Amino acid sequence: MNALVSSFDAVSIAVLPPVARFNLRVAPADLAMASKTFGLELPGKIGQGAQNGDRAAYCIGPDEWLLHAAEADQSAIVAGFDAARAKTPHSLTVISDREIAIEITGPAAIELLSIACPLDLARMAVGGAKRTVFDYAQVVLIRDADDAFRLEVWRSYFPHVHGLLEVGFKELSVGL
Repeated sequence: MNALVSSFDAVSIAVLPPVARFNLRVAPADLAMASKTFGLELPGKIGQGAQNGDRAAYCIGPDEWLLHAAEADQSAIVAGFDAARAKTPHSLTVISDREIAIEITGPAAIELLSIACPLDLARMAVGGAKRTVFDYAQVVLIRDADDAFRLEVWRSYFPHVHGLLEVGFKELSVGL
């Protein structure tokens, strides 16, 4: 899905290109296997993230990780986890088509996100991720930098979430 980028000096909203996305469920004791299979050391604490090149992993539950990789790597990652299943029980679900990522950047990013997100965003660590809500839509919020966030939102909720961001953007751009 291609969408226009909305931008002024204080904040910018953009729909990001697709990536391979996975939901991984594995016992924390088997994290070494999952890290080796994915090619990135997966973080062990809820809310933490790790990134190397085009691979990223975010711990979003006691036994749950959101994994990102290049689209071209999706089949190889699935095959790797299929092979690992023989020795280590886990669940890997491809969610690439389920979600869309919206990037919110700029000095007013926190102000814009706060229109519908209940978290204290100033306290969220750079590189971290949290499952939360944006209005009533479940999202995963990732903080890429002090003034850069990504909302991972289910495709079915995208029009609502993006619409709220656009309304907030317009209000901010006229000084409301």
